[in-house]
Amino acid sequence: MYLEHVNLVVSDLEEMLHFYRAAFPHWKVRSKGQGEWYGKARTWLHFGDDYHYIALSDHGEGQNRALEGHQVGLAHFAYVVQSVERVVNRLTEAGYTVDKVGAQHPYRKNVYFIDPAGYEIEFVEYMSDLSSERNSD
Repeated sequence: MYLEHVNLVVSDLEEMLHFYRAAFPHWKVRSKGQGEWYGKARTWLHFGDDYHYIALSDHGEGQNRALEGHQVGLAHFAYVVQSVERVVNRLTEAGYTVDKVGAQHPYRKNVYFIDPAGYEIEFVEYMSDLSSERNSD
C-alpha cells in the first residue's frame, strides 16, 4: 500500500508548479483539465511521476489555515527524498526559504518549507533502512 496523491485546492497553479518543479525536477504535468466544483469553474492538474502526484485545483478562496494556530486541517505532508541538501539547494535557488529544520537525529534529516498556497511540506532523508532506527525518537 502507498499514498498515490494528495489533492490540494489553491488559488494559483503556476505559483504552485514553480515550487514543486524546483522540489521535484523529474516530475511533469501528467494531465490537466477544466471543470466545475459545486458551481465554481476550476482548472485542475496532476503533477508527478508514474506512481505519485499532487493534484492541484485553482478554485481556492481566502487563506490557508494558520499553521501556528489550532484550527482543524492539514498540518503538513512529507516526502522521502534521497538528499535533503539537494532539495534545499533547488528550492532556495528558486527563491524559497527553509521554514524550519527538524531536530538532530542520527538516522534522518528533515526540513520544512511552506509552499505558495501555505501548505507546510516536509522533506525527509533517511540514513538507515532499519525501521527501528528510522522511526526512533
